[in-house]
Amino acid sequence: MKMSVDQALRKARSLSSEEAELLYREMLARFPANKRLQHELRELSRPAIQNAPGADLEAILALYRQGRGAEAADRAAVTLALFPHCEILANISGAIMASLGRHDEAIRLYDKAIELAPDFFEAYNNRGIALNDHGRSEEALQSFDMAIRLHADNLEAYLNRSIALRRLRRLDEALASADRSVKLGPKCAEAYNARGNTLLDLGRVDDALAEFDMAIGLKPGLAEAHVNRANALTMLKRPDEALASYERAIAMAPAQINAHNNRGSLLRRMKRLNEALASHRRALDIAPASALAQAEARNLQAHMCLWEDEEAKGGPSPLGTGTDAFQPFYMLGFEDSLERQLLCARNWAAAKYGPGRTLAPRRRAAGAPIRVGYFSTDFHNHATIHCMARLFELHDPSRFEIHIFSYGPDIEDEMRKRLTDAVARFHPVAHLSDEDIARLARTQGIDIAVDLKGHTQDARLGIFARRAAPVQVGFLGFPGTSGSDFIDYVIADETVIPPERQHFFSEKIAYLPNSYYPTDDRCAVSDRRFSRAELGLPEDGFVFCSFNNNYKITPDAFDIWMRLLARVEGSVLWLLQDNDWAADNLRREAQARGISPDRLVFAERMSAADHMARHVHADLFLDTFKVNAHTTATDALWMGVPVLTKLGESFVARVAGSLLHALDMPELVTPSAAAYEQRALEIATDPAALATLKVKLADRRMSSPLFDSAGYTRDVEALYERLVAGA
Repeated sequence: MKMSVDQALRKARSLSSEEAELLYREMLARFPANKRLQHELRELSRPAIQNAPGADLEAILALYRQGRGAEAADRAAVTLALFPHCEILANISGAIMASLGRHDEAIRLYDKAIELAPDFFEAYNNRGIALNDHGRSEEALQSFDMAIRLHADNLEAYLNRSIALRRLRRLDEALASADRSVKLGPKCAEAYNARGNTLLDLGRVDDALAEFDMAIGLKPGLAEAHVNRANALTMLKRPDEALASYERAIAMAPAQINAHNNRGSLLRRMKRLNEALASHRRALDIAPASALAQAEARNLQAHMCLWEDEEAKGGPSPLGTGTDAFQPFYMLGFEDSLERQLLCARNWAAAKYGPGRTLAPRRRAAGAPIRVGYFSTDFHNHATIHCMARLFELHDPSRFEIHIFSYGPDIEDEMRKRLTDAVARFHPVAHLSDEDIARLARTQGIDIAVDLKGHTQDARLGIFARRAAPVQVGFLGFPGTSGSDFIDYVIADETVIPPERQHFFSEKIAYLPNSYYPTDDRCAVSDRRFSRAELGLPEDGFVFCSFNNNYKITPDAFDIWMRLLARVEGSVLWLLQDNDWAADNLRREAQARGISPDRLVFAERMSAADHMARHVHADLFLDTFKVNAHTTATDALWMGVPVLTKLGESFVARVAGSLLHALDMPELVTPSAAAYEQRALEIATDPAALATLKVKLADRRMSSPLFDSAGYTRDVEALYERLVAGA
C-alpha cells in the first residue's frame, strides 16, 4: 500500500535528515504540486542559522551609526565571510549598503537574510525600502505586504508602503496606508509627514499643512517635515511663512537639497533673484549630479541673462538624458530637440503623476451640445486668455456648452467679466483637490477637457491624470508634449508639428488647417500717443525690438543683434524690462561686444492696451530662437510691425513661423541663423523693402486666417466634433 502525504510527513519526523530528504523527493515525484512537501524539503535544505558574536555586531553598528559607512561595510563583509548563515548580520549588511547607495548589493543581502529566516519581517521591510529607493516600487510594495503579513501591526511597513504607493501615484491607497500607520503610531512624526505628503498630492493643501504641523509638534527636529510644511505654505500663497520654514529645515539639515532648491524657487517668485540663485547654487554644491538642481540654476540664470557659466563650459550641458526628472518647461529653453524634450516630459510625468485613469465615452443625447471644459489658473488679465477671449465669445452655444474650471486666484477684472459673460458655466475650483475637480467635471458631463497650462507654473495636470473627461486635450499654454498617457491630443498645425515629427509626442496630433494660435480680432489698443522721448527712444534711427521675456534671449541671437546694431548706424534695440538683473547683464554683454549699452532701450511693463499703442515706434521685431515669440509676435503683427523669425526643430521654436505662414508672409521665415541675420540687415538698410513689408502686412492682417477669429473658432469647433466622434 502506497504511503499518503500525511503519513510521509509524520514518518519523516523520525528519520535522519538524509533519509527524510529521500522520502520527500520520492513523494514529490508522485505529488509534484504539493505545497507542504515542497515547504518541508526547503526547510530541510535550509542551512542552520549561525549567530555572529554580539561584540562584532555591536562594533559594526557603532561604525554605521557614526556615519562611517565604508568602514562598517568592510567589517561587515569580513564578519559575514566567517558567519555566512547569520540572518541578522545579512540584514545589517544590507542596511549599510543601502546607506551607501549600493541598492543592488543591499537587496541581495536582504534576500539572503530572508532565505535564512523566511519569517524575518524586518528584512522584508528593509528590502522594500531598498527596492523603492532603486525605483522598483511595485516589487517594494510586495515586500512591504509580506512584512505586514508576517507582522500585522508593523508600523514601519505600513508607513513605507504608503511611500511606495505614493510614488506609484496610487494616492487613495497611499492615504489609507498612511492612516493605518498613524493609527498604529499616534506619536510617530514620520507617519503624519507621510500622510501630509499624500494629501498634498491630492490637492488637499490645508489638510496637509495640519499633518506637517502635527509631525513637527511631535518631532521638532524632523527637517523633512519643515520642508514639506514650507511647500504647503507656498501653495497657499503664504511666502514669508514658507521661507521661514525652509530656513528652519536648512538650519537643522544643511545638506537638505530639496530645502535649498525649493527655497530658491520661492525667492524667485518673491523677485529676490540674487538670493534665489545662491540657493540653487548651494543645492548644486551639495548634489552636483542632480539634473533638477542643474535645471533650476540654469533656468534662473537664463531669466537673469547671466551667461558666463554656459560660455565657460562651451555651451549648455546635455540635461534630460537620464532619469532624474525636472520641469519640462525648462527643457524648452535648454535644447531645441524634440527627442530630448519628450524624454524630459516622460520622466517628469511618470514621477509626478504616474499613469492616468481611463474613462468610458459619455453617451450624449442625440443633437445635444458638446460640453467643453477649459481648465487653467489664468482666467483673468493674462496673456493666454487675451489670445483666447474671442474664441470663448464666438463658440456656437447651440452646438457647444462651454465650461470654465478656474483653479487660480479670484481676480475680478475686465477679462474675468468678459469670460463669465461669454460661457455657460464658470466654476471657481481653487479650493478643491485634483480628484474633486475631475469628479466635478465628470458630474457636469464634460465631453472634452482642455488643459491650457501643461507643464507651466501652477499647472494641475493631476486633474487630467484622474480623468476629467473621455477626451483630454493639451492646448496653447505649453508648446510641447506632456509626456503622459492621459492627455489624448495636442492641438497644433503642420508648421509647429510637421507630420513626420509626430512620433516625438506622447499625444495624437489634432491639426488645425491654419495656425494653431488663437488671436483676438477685437484686441484693444489704447488711444494714448507716446512720443519717442517718452519711451526712451532716440528721435531718429532704426528701431529693432524684441518684447519677449528675457529668458528667451540666448547668446547666439544676441550676437546677431549686436552685429546688426554695429552695421545699422543710429539703430537701437528695444527690449522688455523683465528684471533689473537681466537689464544690467544685457548692457554688460553689449559692452563686451563693442556696442554702447545706451543703444539698448528697455520698455517698462504697462497695460496691454498701452503696450499695443507703443508699437508704432518699432520698425522690425527680432524673434528669439529656442523659444519663439508667441503673444508678443501676434501683438507686433496686429500693430503692423514685421516679425522676423528662424525655424527651429521643436514646437516652441516654430511658433512665429506658424503665425507668418498663416499671414502668407513666408519671406519673414528664415531657415538658419545666417539667413536670419542677412534678412534683418536687408530690411533695416532698405527703407523701400521695409515699406513693402508693412503694406503687405496691413493687407494680410485684414484678409488672412491669422486674425479671422470667427473662422478660427469654426475650425476649432469642427476639430472638437471630430475628436468626440472618434472617442
